[in-house]
Amino acid sequence: MSLYVRVVDGEVIQVWGTPPPERETGWKSAVEVRPEITDGRQAYTGHTFDLTSDPVEIVYGVRDLTVDDHKGNLINNVKAEYQQVANEQTHLEMMDASGDVAIVSAAKDAKDAKLTAINACTTHDDLDALAE
Repeated sequence: MSLYVRVVDGEVIQVWGTPPPERETGWKSAVEVRPEITDGRQAYTGHTFDLTSDPVEIVYGVRDLTVDDHKGNLINNVKAEYQQVANEQTHLEMMDASGDVAIVSAAKDAKDAKLTAINACTTHDDLDALAE
């Protein structure tokens, strides 16, 4: 995706993903620079602009996640997976009465077991092992 930044008095004042209007001055091509991150252990932070580069670089920072951050992300994923199953079965029940309560119950049991396992973890390695 092409990016453009508008620079006025040495500061970026706009970022667009479409070609800018020709009537406005100060637009330059830009690219995003996202360093490699370790899934579950790091996340992107805000960005800065390197105006000395051509094209201008939009550089993202990286921060290390705590074990609690990692747990929270996994917990949110498990809850979302369960909610999707429950929503699908509810929709089927409303449409043609083919929803299956046993499927929802099994999904809830699986969710509860995963949450218990996640909450028992104390390190990133413990959490990573759950995905194996």
